[in-house]
Amino acid sequence: MTTSTPPLREAARAIVLDAEDRLLLLRYDENGGFWATPGGSLEDGEDYDTATLRELREELGIDEKAVELGAQLAERSKDHLVGGREVRQVEKYFLTRVWAAEVDPARASQPDNIREHRWWTLAELRATGETVYPHGLADLVTGVVAHGAPPRPVVLTV
Repeated sequence: MTTSTPPLREAARAIVLDAEDRLLLLRYDENGGFWATPGGSLEDGEDYDTATLRELREELGIDEKAVELGAQLAERSKDHLVGGREVRQVEKYFLTRVWAAEVDPARASQPDNIREHRWWTLAELRATGETVYPHGLADLVTGVVAHGAPPRPVVLTV
């Protein structure tokens, strides 16, 4: 019996905080609805920093000059369907800081089925009954706000 590993899909995701340490999340309707951080797959020849900035521009209309790109905070691997085929997605999460006023979805060039964007306080994130990905995001952001970036990226599950 042979098992095959799905093809690798590398993705850059942004943990976007504003001046008040609120977290920006995007809502999608798929799979019963969920909230997630902005981001997506790397394009050919692209590094993670470049992909993070491009995704923020494409999904939220944020000018890259307005973004303070920080350290990699976490990583997550997950097998799932993308465009009808199974992939092993490896996501790297980067701290980004922007002014809330810089978010302008009207300038977004690829909104990718985003239904809504919302700034969440840590208290709101901890109290919500809605599905938020990745799991453990509230704890990660709480630690970053209190102590700064972890010395090594945290490994997140699911």
